[in-house]
Amino acid sequence: MNPLFPDQYDEFVVGFAVFLVTLFVVGKVLVPRLQGRLADRADLIDGGIARAEKVQAEVRELKRQYHEALEEARREAALLREEAREQGAQIKAELRAEAQMEARRLIEAAHARIEADRKAAFARLSTEIGRLSTELAGRMIGESLAEDVRHNDIVARFLDELENRTVW
Repeated sequence: MNPLFPDQYDEFVVGFAVFLVTLFVVGKVLVPRLQGRLADRADLIDGGIARAEKVQAEVRELKRQYHEALEEARREAALLREEAREQGAQIKAELRAEAQMEARRLIEAAHARIEADRKAAFARLSTEIGRLSTELAGRMIGESLAEDVRHNDIVARFLDELENRTVW
């Protein structure tokens, strides 16, 4: 018995016919379905890869935008800090100028008050010196000079001479 050539021809024909039918069914029905499923799966994988690449590109773009926004925020913060420093320096200078003006005003007011007090004291002293001088002169002469009208002129001249010689 030869396995390639069976003894019975009918068995060979039936086996060959079943083989052809099986080959036809597998070739026309199962293979296309498997190829369709494999193609769908390949498309799904390729689509997933494409979507992943698209998402990665979007992530890179968002990351770039984030870094740009962050850098812009840093620049703005630096500008705001610089402006705040400048404003602080300007306010400090203004306050210093105002304080100096106020100090000058207070010094001028103090000088004016001192001058007014000096003049008032000089006027009181002039009157007192005039009265004392008249009284002293009256004692020296032996008569009262208090009623004499001319003593005012004498006292005024004396005080004018005294003022011209004395430095206050």
